[in-house]
Amino acid sequence: MQVVIREIGNSKGVVIPKPLLAEAGLGESAEMTVEDGAIVLRRPAAAVREGWAAAASEVAAAEQKDLLLGEFPNEADADLAW
Repeated sequence: MQVVIREIGNSKGVVIPKPLLAEAGLGESAEMTVEDGAIVLRRPAAAVREGWAAAASEVAAAEQKDLLLGEFPNEADADLAW
């Protein structure tokens, strides 16, 4: 697809058709880089803890009594004095 590069204030830009954005999975923001002479747009990396609050709320609502991940004993645990 060929597009026209337009002046936008002191910058230049292109209009990206909505179906093309949807196909690429781009929403309100994107990461932009230059790779091998091409301008590349990518979905931004998810925040490291994105969704943790909702997941914790689901676990709390389930009132699960067992540990979610089980126990992780260390080899030296037997030697510890409690």
